[in-house]
Amino acid sequence: MKRGIFARSALLVLLSNAATIPAFAQDSATGETATGDRDEIIVTANRREENLQDVSGVVQALGADQLRQDGIVELRQLQVAVPGLSISNQEGNIEIFIRGVGSANSTELGDPGAAPHLNGTYIPRPRGLGLMFYDLERVEVNKGPQGTLYGRNALAGTLNIITAKPRLGEFSGYAQAEFGNRSSYGAEGAINIPLGETFAVRAAGYYINRDYGFKNVSTGTPASGLKPAGLEENYAGRLSLLWEPSDRLSISVVGDYGKETGTGYPGANIFSAVMGSGLRPDQLDLKHVVYRGLQGDMENELWGVQGKINYDFGSFSAEATGSYRSVDFYQVNASSDGIDFPGRDLAAVQYDNFSGNFWQTRSKSQVYEVRLFANDDQRFRWSTGGFYFKEDQAVGYLALADRGYCCYSGTEFTMPDVNGKSFAFYADGTFDVTDRLRILGGIRYTEEKKSRYGIGGNWALTLGGEDFACCFATRIGTEGFRPALLDRPNFDVSNITTPQGMAQFLIEGIRTPGLRDTLIDQIGSIANGTNPNGTCIDRPDIDNGFVNCPANANGGFSYANFTIPGQQIGSSKFDFVDWRAGIEYDLTDDNMLYAKVSTGHKSGGFNDSFNGSPIPETFSPEKLLVYEIGTRNSFDFFGRRGVFNLTGFYYDYSNQVFQDLTCINLDNTQTPPVCNGYSLVNRNIGASRIYGAEAELRLKLPGNFGLDVNAAYLNTKITRGTVADARAQDFGAGGNSPLVSLVGNRLPLASKMNITARLSQWFDAGPGRLDWQALLSYRSSYFLSQFNEDDIVFLSGARQTAMQAGFPDRQKGYATLNLGIGYTIDNFRLEAWASNFLNEEISQKALVGSSLNIRFLNDARSYGLRARITF
Repeated sequence: MKRGIFARSALLVLLSNAATIPAFAQDSATGETATGDRDEIIVTANRREENLQDVSGVVQALGADQLRQDGIVELRQLQVAVPGLSISNQEGNIEIFIRGVGSANSTELGDPGAAPHLNGTYIPRPRGLGLMFYDLERVEVNKGPQGTLYGRNALAGTLNIITAKPRLGEFSGYAQAEFGNRSSYGAEGAINIPLGETFAVRAAGYYINRDYGFKNVSTGTPASGLKPAGLEENYAGRLSLLWEPSDRLSISVVGDYGKETGTGYPGANIFSAVMGSGLRPDQLDLKHVVYRGLQGDMENELWGVQGKINYDFGSFSAEATGSYRSVDFYQVNASSDGIDFPGRDLAAVQYDNFSGNFWQTRSKSQVYEVRLFANDDQRFRWSTGGFYFKEDQAVGYLALADRGYCCYSGTEFTMPDVNGKSFAFYADGTFDVTDRLRILGGIRYTEEKKSRYGIGGNWALTLGGEDFACCFATRIGTEGFRPALLDRPNFDVSNITTPQGMAQFLIEGIRTPGLRDTLIDQIGSIANGTNPNGTCIDRPDIDNGFVNCPANANGGFSYANFTIPGQQIGSSKFDFVDWRAGIEYDLTDDNMLYAKVSTGHKSGGFNDSFNGSPIPETFSPEKLLVYEIGTRNSFDFFGRRGVFNLTGFYYDYSNQVFQDLTCINLDNTQTPPVCNGYSLVNRNIGASRIYGAEAELRLKLPGNFGLDVNAAYLNTKITRGTVADARAQDFGAGGNSPLVSLVGNRLPLASKMNITARLSQWFDAGPGRLDWQALLSYRSSYFLSQFNEDDIVFLSGARQTAMQAGFPDRQKGYATLNLGIGYTIDNFRLEAWASNFLNEEISQKALVGSSLNIRFLNDARSYGLRARITF
């Protein structure tokens, strides 16, 4: 383990924390197999290339070949190989949690809590992150706060996708094609072209067509013909350039483009199924969805360019990096009436219901960093630098309610102008006190500014009938409907006070009317001034049976009342300091002890604001203080190199954000004042403690067997936090809810036990080599919300279990199995794989609220065959 100018052990280990490259693995560029016992694994967890066993802390790295052989073909599947990692996809937002720490708020209101990176460069908006998952060198997961070295939003850790680099003086590449169950098929390839001795180009491409196993069980027409959620057709390309005109200077540029299309990533509400059947979610088929309304549709176009210049001055080097990234996301949720359940009468479902949700995100971000760092042969290996980040966002969200009994109500939050800036300065270093003792430390100062402008709130419309009876229904969102969202002509509502102005504003929110919409026909004459009472339409599908058009209203309504979204304006500024300090001691060349203390922050953000409401405009950054102690060890086992590492940690999680219900419409004319409306708000009202341990064992056994085991124990406990229980919201009391203490509850998505075990083998067979492996992953039960399936006590004092009220939120423990087998002859390889072979149906995220228990699920069982040729 010795490093520095006194002694350097080039300890050659076979496997990383997550079994990076097995003994039979095929080099992705040359096709050669690695059969030696002393392959060195290089990672960049400390912003410099290091042997994995020399890194204090838990870094898990998986190489490209290992990922492919494990059947890990998309980003979310990474969690089956990395204990303590949770990745979900909510309506296109990739949410990453590490050891129970992360963030479910990655809209314009907040930021991720685990920082995603591409080639070491921060990605602020992780929509479409899976499109980068091809032609890889490796993926690194760095656990615990990385606030000093990686900075922005690395509270839980980092996930770094590292792409394959151009190789000088080498013409090489690969091509592969695959097909699998559920009509999936895909292709991938890369070519490396040397242009002289100092310049090389690498071009890579990727295509996949697949689905996630959802089934449309609707029986009504035309709903039965809707395509289910989770269908994908994605393609991407990447061009990488490398120029090294001398031993000192290196310049690289990477440009990429990708496009996701399909039916989107919404969840399904299981509330009615739980209430109607009395069954727990694990007793239901959560992928049998009753779709209705609009066809789910998603399109996400993203591209980016990264550049890096590195110059070696001798004793130190300088590096400058820059990145620009664009995301353009649009999704129409695949709407549903929940899921099927035993005893449900599907013929009784109201299929002519076009209630739905629409999402739009545009993000343009820039990241720049300048870094100076000592070269590895120095006794004091230091680095210092400056970081600058800028993001311009525009976001839109519209929720429409169709087939209402009367009135109309929808919700829109559209922000055409959301800006974020951040800059930081940092210094970090490791000093060799002796040939065996090292101390390390670092500090980083960060300042952030955010602002946003737009609209947010309700679309509300009440249209009176004969004798001022309440009231006529309105239809909006039927076949062919598209909202305006970011294409609205006007976002200034500060001076819109008249019915004519409000009617016009609502109409401007519609880009393309639906085929059977009534809103424009009903209020168009109010908007254009031809009839202040609108145009009364008494159609069977909006007739509630007791309201008739007024006889003496000039063809209009007896009254027309409107509510439109309010102005949303906000700004915030935060600054904080992160630091780390530690010690490393080599007991021998193969055994290291270490202890560290480090901190991390997640950026603060905004809350939606409402006129006159007491909602705080912003919430502050969260903070994590972590103590860690561990040992990293290599040893001889049957004449082969083995690895055993053990780490223990304790987290002090403070200023934690929990969602709470807060009054948005307080009526002060009554004594005492009465609240007539509530909204979910992010507040810094929580604190938690987390402790645990992780162990890894890597063995190469006789008979060319390999055994890799990772185990993680995690104990989480909320120590402060009282919130309104959104499950018990009482709309008869204006939306008020009882308060509930979260103290003693576990953090969501935090399993106590995570174990992964990989058994592999290779042997010569005929003219080639056969290899196989099995990856078994076990994860104990976890909760999907902060409420931990606690009993619900309503405002009336009545008590129900969470199950009785329709809110079970415990995912039971499960085991998944991935299988792979391959045969290699020279430069040709044939592989078969199976992911989630046991076909476990797993809830990876939930949204819980009044009559809502929405689940977002894992991929169903997939298997297939892949052919690959390298040259």
